[in-house]
Amino acid sequence: MIASRSGRDGFLPVLRAEWTKFRTVRGWVAAMSAAALMMVLVALLAGMSGGPRNGSPVPIGPGGEAVTDSFYLAHRTLSGDGGITVAVASLETVLPSGPGGMEPGVVPWAKAGIIFKRSTDQGSSYVAIMVTPGHGVRMQYDYTGDIAGPASPTAAPRWLRLERSGDAVTGYASADGTRWTEVATVRPRDLGGTVHGGLFVASPASVDGPGTLPSVSTADFTGLGVHGGWSAADWTGTQIGPDSPTFAGYPPPASGAFTDDGGRLTLTGSGDIAPATREILATGGTLRDILTGTFPALVAVMVVGTLFITTEYRQNLIHVTLTADPGRGRTLAAKAIVLAVAAFATGLTGALAGGLLGTWLAEAGGVYVFPVPLSAALRVALGTAALLAAASVLALAAGAILRRGAAAVTAVFAVVVLPYLLIAVPFTPSAVSNAVARMTPGAAFAVQQTLTPYDQVDSVYTPYTGYYPLEPWAGLAVLAVYAAAGLTAAAVLLRRRDA
Repeated sequence: MIASRSGRDGFLPVLRAEWTKFRTVRGWVAAMSAAALMMVLVALLAGMSGGPRNGSPVPIGPGGEAVTDSFYLAHRTLSGDGGITVAVASLETVLPSGPGGMEPGVVPWAKAGIIFKRSTDQGSSYVAIMVTPGHGVRMQYDYTGDIAGPASPTAAPRWLRLERSGDAVTGYASADGTRWTEVATVRPRDLGGTVHGGLFVASPASVDGPGTLPSVSTADFTGLGVHGGWSAADWTGTQIGPDSPTFAGYPPPASGAFTDDGGRLTLTGSGDIAPATREILATGGTLRDILTGTFPALVAVMVVGTLFITTEYRQNLIHVTLTADPGRGRTLAAKAIVLAVAAFATGLTGALAGGLLGTWLAEAGGVYVFPVPLSAALRVALGTAALLAAASVLALAAGAILRRGAAAVTAVFAVVVLPYLLIAVPFTPSAVSNAVARMTPGAAFAVQQTLTPYDQVDSVYTPYTGYYPLEPWAGLAVLAVYAAAGLTAAAVLLRRRDA
Protein backbone atom coordinates (compact mmCIF):
# COMPACT_ATOMS: atom_id res chain seq x y z
CA MET A 1 0.00 0.00 0.00
CA ILE A 2 2.78 2.45 0.88
CA ALA A 3 4.69 1.74 -2.32
CA SER A 4 1.56 1.99 -4.42
CA ARG A 5 0.48 5.29 -2.88
CA SER A 6 3.93 6.80 -3.36
CA GLY A 7 4.00 5.74 -6.96
CA ARG A 8 0.66 7.44 -7.65
CA ASP A 9 1.54 10.64 -5.84
CA GLY A 10 4.73 11.17 -7.85
CA PHE A 11 7.90 13.12 -7.16
CA LEU A 12 6.69 16.08 -5.06
CA PRO A 13 5.89 14.05 -1.91
CA VAL A 14 9.34 12.47 -2.12
CA LEU A 15 10.91 15.89 -2.47
CA ARG A 16 8.88 17.21 0.46
CA ALA A 17 9.91 14.24 2.60
CA GLU A 18 13.61 14.77 1.86
CA TRP A 19 13.30 18.48 2.64
CA THR A 20 11.65 17.65 5.94
CA LYS A 21 14.52 15.28 6.79
CA PHE A 22 17.08 17.92 5.99
CA ARG A 23 15.56 20.84 7.89
CA THR A 24 14.76 18.77 10.99
CA VAL A 25 18.39 17.75 11.54
CA ARG A 26 19.74 20.79 13.35
CA GLY A 27 23.36 19.88 12.76
CA TRP A 28 22.95 20.02 8.98
CA VAL A 29 21.11 23.32 9.03
CA ALA A 30 23.67 24.72 11.48
CA ALA A 31 26.53 23.57 9.24
CA MET A 32 25.02 25.34 6.23
CA SER A 33 24.51 28.51 8.26
CA ALA A 34 28.06 28.26 9.59
CA ALA A 35 29.37 27.88 6.02
CA ALA A 36 27.75 31.16 4.97
CA LEU A 37 29.00 32.81 8.15
CA MET A 38 32.55 31.57 7.51
CA MET A 39 32.50 33.17 4.07
CA VAL A 40 31.46 36.49 5.58
CA LEU A 41 33.90 36.35 8.50
CA VAL A 42 36.87 35.47 6.29
CA ALA A 43 35.87 38.29 3.93
CA LEU A 44 35.79 40.71 6.87
CA LEU A 45 39.21 39.55 8.05
CA ALA A 46 40.61 39.93 4.53
CA GLY A 47 39.09 43.39 4.25
CA MET A 48 40.47 44.50 7.59
CA SER A 49 44.01 43.45 6.75
CA GLY A 50 44.62 46.95 5.39
CA GLY A 51 47.17 48.20 2.90
CA PRO A 52 50.29 50.36 2.82
CA ARG A 53 49.77 53.79 4.34
CA ASN A 54 50.99 56.97 2.67
CA GLY A 55 52.26 55.04 -0.34
CA SER A 56 52.08 56.18 -3.93
CA PRO A 57 48.65 55.59 -5.46
CA VAL A 58 48.15 52.88 -8.05
CA PRO A 59 48.19 54.49 -11.51
CA ILE A 60 44.82 54.25 -13.25
CA GLY A 61 44.46 54.34 -17.03
CA PRO A 62 41.85 56.21 -19.08
CA GLY A 63 39.59 53.13 -19.03
CA GLY A 64 39.63 52.88 -15.22
CA GLU A 65 42.00 49.91 -15.11
CA ALA A 66 45.15 49.64 -13.00
CA VAL A 67 48.22 50.17 -15.16
CA THR A 68 51.97 50.10 -15.03
CA ASP A 69 53.31 53.35 -16.44
CA SER A 70 57.04 53.54 -15.68
CA PHE A 71 59.63 54.02 -18.43
CA TYR A 72 62.37 56.37 -19.58
CA LEU A 73 61.35 59.25 -21.83
CA ALA A 74 63.23 61.89 -23.85
CA HIS A 75 60.58 64.50 -24.63
CA ARG A 76 59.49 67.93 -25.78
CA THR A 77 56.00 69.35 -26.09
CA LEU A 78 53.94 69.27 -29.27
CA SER A 79 51.03 71.70 -29.59
CA GLY A 80 48.44 70.76 -32.18
CA ASP A 81 49.39 68.74 -35.23
CA GLY A 82 52.84 67.40 -36.01
CA GLY A 83 54.98 64.33 -36.40
CA ILE A 84 58.26 62.67 -35.53
CA THR A 85 60.44 60.17 -37.42
CA VAL A 86 63.35 58.11 -36.08
CA ALA A 87 65.31 54.93 -36.67
CA VAL A 88 65.80 52.45 -33.84
CA ALA A 89 69.41 51.48 -34.49
CA SER A 90 69.66 48.93 -31.67
CA LEU A 91 67.80 47.57 -28.66
CA GLU A 92 69.68 45.48 -26.08
CA THR A 93 68.50 44.08 -22.75
CA VAL A 94 70.32 42.90 -19.64
CA LEU A 95 69.07 40.84 -16.70
CA PRO A 96 70.44 40.35 -13.16
CA SER A 97 73.03 37.59 -12.81
CA GLY A 98 73.84 37.28 -9.15
CA PRO A 99 74.59 40.05 -6.64
CA GLY A 100 75.36 43.26 -8.50
CA GLY A 101 75.89 41.52 -11.84
CA MET A 102 74.07 41.87 -15.17
CA GLU A 103 74.15 39.72 -18.29
CA PRO A 104 72.61 40.01 -21.78
CA GLY A 105 69.14 38.53 -22.14
CA VAL A 106 65.97 38.63 -24.20
CA VAL A 107 62.72 40.16 -22.98
CA PRO A 108 60.19 39.72 -25.80
CA TRP A 109 58.13 42.78 -24.84
CA ALA A 110 61.01 45.22 -24.27
CA LYS A 111 60.05 48.40 -26.17
CA ALA A 112 61.78 51.29 -27.87
CA GLY A 113 60.14 53.85 -30.09
CA ILE A 114 58.07 57.02 -30.33
CA ILE A 115 55.33 58.13 -27.95
CA PHE A 116 52.78 60.97 -27.69
CA LYS A 117 51.53 61.26 -24.09
CA ARG A 118 49.07 63.72 -22.60
CA SER A 119 51.41 64.42 -19.69
CA THR A 120 54.18 62.87 -17.68
CA ASP A 121 51.61 61.89 -15.05
CA GLN A 122 51.12 58.16 -14.66
CA GLY A 123 47.99 56.76 -16.26
CA SER A 124 47.59 59.62 -18.74
CA SER A 125 46.39 58.86 -22.26
CA TYR A 126 49.05 57.98 -24.85
CA VAL A 127 49.78 56.42 -28.21
CA ALA A 128 53.12 54.86 -29.19
CA ILE A 129 54.77 52.98 -32.01
CA MET A 130 57.69 50.74 -31.11
CA VAL A 131 59.97 47.87 -31.97
CA THR A 132 60.18 44.81 -29.71
CA PRO A 133 62.63 41.88 -29.69
CA GLY A 134 59.95 39.19 -29.76
CA HIS A 135 56.86 40.73 -31.35
CA GLY A 136 58.11 43.01 -34.10
CA VAL A 137 56.69 46.47 -34.66
CA ARG A 138 53.66 47.30 -32.49
CA MET A 139 51.36 50.27 -32.10
CA GLN A 140 49.91 50.56 -28.61
CA TYR A 141 47.63 53.11 -26.98
CA ASP A 142 45.83 53.77 -23.72
CA TYR A 143 47.47 50.68 -22.14
CA THR A 144 45.07 48.03 -23.44
CA GLY A 145 45.20 48.78 -27.17
CA ASP A 146 47.74 46.71 -29.12
CA ILE A 147 48.07 46.48 -32.92
CA ALA A 148 50.68 44.41 -34.74
CA GLY A 149 52.71 46.17 -37.43
CA PRO A 150 54.06 44.71 -40.67
CA ALA A 151 56.59 41.91 -40.64
CA SER A 152 59.99 43.53 -40.36
CA PRO A 153 63.57 42.34 -40.70
CA THR A 154 65.36 41.53 -37.49
CA ALA A 155 68.38 43.59 -38.52
CA ALA A 156 68.50 47.21 -37.36
CA PRO A 157 67.75 49.97 -38.09
CA ARG A 158 63.98 49.91 -38.12
CA TRP A 159 62.32 53.21 -38.95
CA LEU A 160 59.24 54.50 -37.14
CA ARG A 161 56.99 57.51 -37.65
CA LEU A 162 54.10 58.95 -35.63
CA GLU A 163 51.82 61.65 -37.08
CA ARG A 164 49.10 63.58 -35.26
CA SER A 165 46.19 65.28 -37.02
CA GLY A 166 43.47 66.53 -34.68
CA ASP A 167 42.46 63.69 -32.38
CA ALA A 168 43.80 61.01 -34.74
CA VAL A 169 47.31 59.59 -34.52
CA THR A 170 48.74 57.43 -37.31
CA GLY A 171 51.76 55.16 -37.01
CA TYR A 172 54.05 54.08 -39.82
CA ALA A 173 56.95 51.62 -40.10
CA SER A 174 59.71 51.23 -42.65
CA ALA A 175 62.72 48.99 -43.20
CA ASP A 176 64.74 51.63 -45.04
CA GLY A 177 63.25 55.02 -44.16
CA THR A 178 62.00 55.46 -47.73
CA ARG A 179 59.10 53.06 -48.30
CA TRP A 180 56.58 53.39 -45.47
CA THR A 181 53.73 51.11 -44.39
CA GLU A 182 50.84 52.45 -42.34
CA VAL A 183 50.35 50.41 -39.17
CA ALA A 184 47.11 51.98 -37.89
CA THR A 185 45.24 55.17 -37.08
CA VAL A 186 43.89 55.41 -33.54
CA ARG A 187 42.07 57.96 -31.43
CA PRO A 188 43.18 57.83 -27.79
CA ARG A 189 40.54 58.70 -25.19
CA ASP A 190 42.01 61.95 -23.88
CA LEU A 191 45.27 62.97 -25.54
CA GLY A 192 44.61 66.70 -25.14
CA GLY A 193 45.75 69.66 -27.24
CA THR A 194 49.40 69.69 -26.14
CA VAL A 195 51.27 66.44 -25.67
CA HIS A 196 54.66 65.35 -24.41
CA GLY A 197 56.19 63.64 -27.41
CA GLY A 198 59.50 61.98 -28.04
CA LEU A 199 61.46 58.77 -27.69
CA PHE A 200 61.08 56.13 -25.00
CA VAL A 201 62.45 52.84 -23.73
CA ALA A 202 60.56 50.38 -21.52
CA SER A 203 61.83 47.04 -20.25
CA PRO A 204 59.27 44.89 -18.42
CA ALA A 205 60.12 42.20 -15.92
CA SER A 206 61.13 38.84 -17.33
CA VAL A 207 59.12 35.79 -16.25
CA ASP A 208 61.39 33.42 -14.34
CA GLY A 209 59.56 30.31 -13.14
CA PRO A 210 56.99 31.27 -10.49
CA GLY A 211 58.30 34.83 -10.31
CA THR A 212 59.90 37.60 -12.36
CA LEU A 213 63.24 39.33 -12.73
CA PRO A 214 63.66 43.06 -13.42
CA SER A 215 65.26 43.94 -16.75
CA VAL A 216 66.97 47.00 -18.24
CA SER A 217 67.04 47.88 -21.93
CA THR A 218 69.16 50.35 -23.88
CA ALA A 219 68.18 51.71 -27.30
CA ASP A 220 70.09 53.83 -29.80
CA PHE A 221 68.12 56.18 -32.07
CA THR A 222 69.34 57.90 -35.24
CA GLY A 223 67.86 60.04 -38.02
CA LEU A 224 65.55 61.96 -35.68
CA GLY A 225 63.31 64.46 -37.45
CA VAL A 226 60.26 66.45 -36.33
CA HIS A 227 57.73 68.80 -37.92
CA GLY A 228 54.70 70.75 -36.74
CA GLY A 229 54.11 72.59 -33.48
CA TRP A 230 57.08 71.33 -31.49
CA SER A 231 58.64 73.48 -28.79
CA ALA A 232 62.17 74.77 -29.36
CA ALA A 233 63.40 73.40 -26.03
CA ASP A 234 66.09 70.74 -25.80
CA TRP A 235 65.10 67.11 -25.42
CA THR A 236 64.67 66.34 -21.72
CA GLY A 237 65.25 62.92 -20.17
CA THR A 238 62.68 61.89 -17.53
CA GLN A 239 62.05 58.71 -15.58
CA ILE A 240 58.26 58.27 -15.57
CA GLY A 241 56.79 56.80 -12.38
CA PRO A 242 59.95 56.14 -10.35
CA ASP A 243 58.00 55.57 -7.12
CA SER A 244 54.99 53.76 -8.53
CA PRO A 245 53.74 50.61 -6.76
CA THR A 246 53.67 48.95 -10.20
CA PHE A 247 57.39 49.62 -10.81
CA ALA A 248 60.01 47.32 -9.28
CA GLY A 249 62.82 49.80 -9.93
CA TYR A 250 66.22 49.24 -11.49
CA PRO A 251 68.37 46.31 -10.42
CA PRO A 252 71.69 47.66 -9.04
CA PRO A 253 73.85 49.11 -10.45
CA ALA A 254 71.63 50.07 -13.42
CA SER A 255 69.71 53.33 -13.74
CA GLY A 256 67.77 55.26 -16.34
CA ALA A 257 69.74 57.56 -18.62
CA PHE A 258 69.60 59.75 -21.75
CA THR A 259 72.52 61.00 -23.87
CA ASP A 260 72.74 62.88 -27.16
CA ASP A 261 76.02 62.25 -28.99
CA GLY A 262 75.93 64.33 -32.15
CA GLY A 263 72.48 63.21 -33.23
CA ARG A 264 72.76 59.65 -31.91
CA LEU A 265 70.37 59.49 -28.96
CA THR A 266 70.76 56.72 -26.38
CA LEU A 267 68.10 55.87 -23.79
CA THR A 268 68.30 53.33 -20.99
CA GLY A 269 65.14 52.40 -19.14
CA SER A 270 63.16 49.84 -17.21
CA GLY A 271 59.49 49.28 -16.43
CA ASP A 272 56.55 49.02 -18.80
CA ILE A 273 53.58 50.85 -20.31
CA ALA A 274 50.76 48.32 -20.08
CA PRO A 275 47.81 47.06 -18.04
CA ALA A 276 48.82 45.96 -14.54
CA THR A 277 48.76 42.26 -13.76
CA ARG A 278 48.65 40.60 -10.36
CA GLU A 279 52.37 39.83 -10.46
CA ILE A 280 53.18 43.49 -11.18
CA LEU A 281 50.79 44.78 -8.51
CA ALA A 282 51.32 42.19 -5.80
CA THR A 283 49.85 44.48 -3.13
CA GLY A 284 46.53 44.65 -4.96
CA GLY A 285 43.55 42.61 -3.89
CA THR A 286 40.87 40.81 -5.85
CA LEU A 287 37.31 39.73 -5.19
CA ARG A 288 38.59 36.15 -5.23
CA ASP A 289 40.95 36.98 -2.34
CA ILE A 290 38.07 38.42 -0.35
CA LEU A 291 36.03 35.26 -0.97
CA THR A 292 38.77 32.93 0.31
CA GLY A 293 36.17 31.69 2.81
CA THR A 294 34.64 29.73 -0.06
CA PHE A 295 37.08 26.93 0.70
CA PRO A 296 36.04 26.22 4.32
CA ALA A 297 32.41 26.69 3.27
CA LEU A 298 32.98 24.10 0.55
CA VAL A 299 34.33 21.65 3.10
CA ALA A 300 31.25 22.16 5.29
CA VAL A 301 28.69 21.63 2.54
CA MET A 302 30.50 18.53 1.26
CA VAL A 303 30.47 16.97 4.73
CA VAL A 304 26.73 17.67 4.97
CA GLY A 305 26.30 16.23 1.48
CA THR A 306 27.84 12.90 2.42
CA LEU A 307 26.00 12.73 5.76
CA PHE A 308 22.66 13.40 4.07
CA ILE A 309 22.68 9.81 2.84
CA THR A 310 25.37 7.95 4.82
CA THR A 311 23.55 8.77 8.08
CA GLU A 312 20.60 6.73 6.83
CA TYR A 313 22.93 3.81 6.11
CA ARG A 314 24.61 4.11 9.50
CA GLN A 315 21.32 4.27 11.38
CA ASN A 316 19.77 1.57 9.20
CA LEU A 317 17.01 3.93 8.05
CA ILE A 318 17.68 3.59 4.34
CA HIS A 319 15.30 0.62 4.21
CA VAL A 320 12.47 2.85 5.43
CA THR A 321 13.29 5.49 2.85
CA LEU A 322 13.39 3.06 -0.05
CA THR A 323 10.28 1.21 1.11
CA ALA A 324 8.35 4.48 1.18
CA ASP A 325 9.42 5.15 -2.39
CA PRO A 326 10.71 2.16 -4.37
CA GLY A 327 11.80 4.56 -7.13
CA ARG A 328 15.37 4.72 -5.85
CA GLY A 329 16.59 7.09 -8.52
CA ARG A 330 13.76 9.43 -7.68
CA THR A 331 14.75 9.41 -4.02
CA LEU A 332 18.35 10.21 -4.90
CA ALA A 333 17.23 13.01 -7.22
CA ALA A 334 15.09 14.50 -4.46
CA LYS A 335 18.02 14.43 -2.06
CA ALA A 336 20.23 16.09 -4.68
CA ILE A 337 17.73 18.90 -5.28
CA VAL A 338 17.23 19.63 -1.59
CA LEU A 339 20.96 19.61 -0.95
CA ALA A 340 21.80 21.71 -4.01
CA VAL A 341 19.21 24.36 -3.15
CA ALA A 342 20.44 24.59 0.45
CA ALA A 343 24.09 24.82 -0.66
CA PHE A 344 23.25 27.38 -3.36
CA ALA A 345 21.46 29.59 -0.85
CA THR A 346 24.43 29.25 1.51
CA GLY A 347 26.93 30.23 -1.18
CA LEU A 348 24.88 33.10 -2.54
CA THR A 349 24.36 34.61 0.91
CA GLY A 350 28.02 34.30 1.82
CA ALA A 351 29.32 35.58 -1.52
CA LEU A 352 27.04 38.61 -1.67
CA ALA A 353 27.47 39.69 1.94
CA GLY A 354 31.15 38.79 2.15
CA GLY A 355 32.02 40.31 -1.20
CA LEU A 356 30.34 43.63 -0.49
CA LEU A 357 31.55 44.04 3.10
CA GLY A 358 35.05 42.72 2.46
CA THR A 359 35.61 44.94 -0.57
CA TRP A 360 34.36 48.00 1.29
CA LEU A 361 36.64 47.34 4.25
CA ALA A 362 39.66 46.63 2.05
CA GLU A 363 39.29 49.83 0.06
CA ALA A 364 38.64 51.83 3.23
CA GLY A 365 41.86 50.35 4.65
CA GLY A 366 43.97 51.50 1.72
CA VAL A 367 44.07 48.28 -0.32
CA TYR A 368 43.70 48.66 -4.05
CA VAL A 369 41.10 46.11 -5.19
CA PHE A 370 41.14 45.34 -8.89
CA PRO A 371 37.84 46.74 -10.19
CA VAL A 372 35.04 44.34 -11.06
CA PRO A 373 32.11 45.29 -13.32
CA LEU A 374 28.68 44.66 -11.82
CA SER A 375 28.02 41.86 -14.31
CA ALA A 376 31.25 40.11 -13.28
CA ALA A 377 30.49 40.60 -9.57
CA LEU A 378 27.08 38.97 -10.04
CA ARG A 379 28.70 36.15 -11.99
CA VAL A 380 31.12 35.57 -9.12
CA ALA A 381 28.31 35.48 -6.56
CA LEU A 382 26.05 33.18 -8.59
CA GLY A 383 28.99 31.05 -9.68
CA THR A 384 30.23 30.63 -6.13
CA ALA A 385 26.76 29.52 -5.08
CA ALA A 386 26.61 27.07 -7.98
CA LEU A 387 30.09 25.79 -7.07
CA LEU A 388 28.93 24.89 -3.56
CA ALA A 389 25.75 23.33 -4.92
CA ALA A 390 27.58 21.13 -7.43
CA ALA A 391 30.17 20.09 -4.85
CA SER A 392 27.45 19.09 -2.40
CA VAL A 393 25.79 16.93 -5.05
CA LEU A 394 29.14 15.28 -5.82
CA ALA A 395 29.54 14.58 -2.09
CA LEU A 396 26.03 13.09 -1.99
CA ALA A 397 26.92 10.81 -4.89
CA ALA A 398 30.08 9.67 -3.11
CA GLY A 399 28.04 8.94 0.00
CA ALA A 400 25.51 6.88 -1.99
CA ILE A 401 28.28 4.91 -3.69
CA LEU A 402 30.50 4.25 -0.65
CA ARG A 403 27.72 4.19 2.04
CA ARG A 404 30.15 5.13 4.82
CA GLY A 405 30.62 8.72 5.89
CA ALA A 406 34.37 8.60 6.54
CA ALA A 407 35.11 6.87 3.24
CA ALA A 408 32.86 9.22 1.30
CA VAL A 409 34.34 12.34 2.90
CA THR A 410 37.86 11.08 2.20
CA ALA A 411 37.02 10.34 -1.43
CA VAL A 412 35.37 13.66 -2.13
CA PHE A 413 38.17 15.53 -0.39
CA ALA A 414 40.70 13.76 -2.61
CA VAL A 415 38.75 14.76 -5.72
CA VAL A 416 37.89 18.36 -4.79
CA VAL A 417 40.08 19.60 -1.92
CA LEU A 418 43.43 18.18 -3.07
CA PRO A 419 43.24 19.89 -6.49
CA TYR A 420 42.34 23.16 -4.78
CA LEU A 421 45.39 22.88 -2.52
CA LEU A 422 47.65 22.16 -5.49
CA ILE A 423 46.35 25.30 -7.16
CA ALA A 424 46.74 27.34 -3.98
CA VAL A 425 50.43 26.48 -3.52
CA PRO A 426 52.65 29.07 -5.23
CA PHE A 427 55.46 26.55 -5.85
CA THR A 428 53.35 24.18 -7.92
CA PRO A 429 54.78 24.25 -11.48
CA SER A 430 52.57 26.30 -13.77
CA ALA A 431 52.09 23.36 -16.17
CA VAL A 432 50.81 21.18 -13.31
CA SER A 433 48.67 23.95 -11.83
CA ASN A 434 47.04 24.74 -15.16
CA ALA A 435 46.44 21.04 -15.91
CA VAL A 436 44.76 20.58 -12.51
CA ALA A 437 42.63 23.67 -13.18
CA ARG A 438 41.47 22.21 -16.48
CA MET A 439 40.73 18.58 -15.68
CA THR A 440 39.72 18.31 -12.03
CA PRO A 441 36.78 19.70 -10.03
CA GLY A 442 39.18 22.43 -8.87
CA ALA A 443 38.53 24.03 -12.26
CA ALA A 444 35.27 25.34 -10.82
CA PHE A 445 37.14 28.05 -8.90
CA ALA A 446 37.62 29.77 -12.26
CA VAL A 447 34.14 31.14 -11.70
CA GLN A 448 35.70 33.55 -9.18
CA GLN A 449 38.25 34.92 -11.65
CA THR A 450 38.02 38.67 -12.19
CA LEU A 451 41.47 39.40 -13.64
CA THR A 452 42.19 39.70 -17.35
CA PRO A 453 45.34 38.20 -18.92
CA TYR A 454 46.81 40.36 -21.68
CA ASP A 455 48.64 39.08 -24.73
CA GLN A 456 50.92 42.13 -24.72
CA VAL A 457 52.09 41.51 -21.15
CA ASP A 458 54.27 38.58 -20.15
CA SER A 459 53.44 37.72 -16.56
CA VAL A 460 52.83 34.80 -14.21
CA TYR A 461 49.39 33.71 -15.39
CA THR A 462 48.54 30.80 -13.08
CA PRO A 463 45.53 29.92 -10.92
CA TYR A 464 47.55 30.89 -7.85
CA THR A 465 47.81 34.48 -9.10
CA GLY A 466 44.13 34.54 -10.10
CA TYR A 467 44.32 33.53 -13.78
CA TYR A 468 42.62 30.27 -14.73
CA PRO A 469 43.15 28.46 -18.04
CA LEU A 470 39.38 28.00 -18.55
CA GLU A 471 36.67 30.61 -18.84
CA PRO A 472 34.63 31.03 -15.62
CA TRP A 473 31.53 29.10 -16.66
CA ALA A 474 33.60 26.46 -18.47
CA GLY A 475 35.51 25.80 -15.26
CA LEU A 476 32.27 25.44 -13.32
CA ALA A 477 31.00 23.07 -16.01
CA VAL A 478 33.91 20.71 -15.27
CA LEU A 479 32.70 20.29 -11.68
CA ALA A 480 29.10 19.95 -12.91
CA VAL A 481 30.15 17.08 -15.19
CA TYR A 482 31.87 15.33 -12.28
CA ALA A 483 28.76 15.80 -10.12
CA ALA A 484 26.41 14.55 -12.86
CA ALA A 485 28.61 11.51 -13.55
CA GLY A 486 28.83 10.71 -9.86
CA LEU A 487 25.09 11.05 -9.37
CA THR A 488 24.41 8.82 -12.39
CA ALA A 489 26.78 6.14 -11.08
CA ALA A 490 25.17 6.38 -7.64
CA ALA A 491 21.67 5.98 -9.12
CA VAL A 492 22.73 2.88 -11.09
CA LEU A 493 24.33 1.27 -8.03
CA LEU A 494 21.36 2.18 -5.83
CA ARG A 495 19.03 0.32 -8.20
CA ARG A 496 21.23 -2.74 -8.61
CA ARG A 497 22.30 -3.56 -5.08
CA ASP A 498 20.55 -4.15 -1.80
CA ALA A 499 19.98 -1.17 0.41
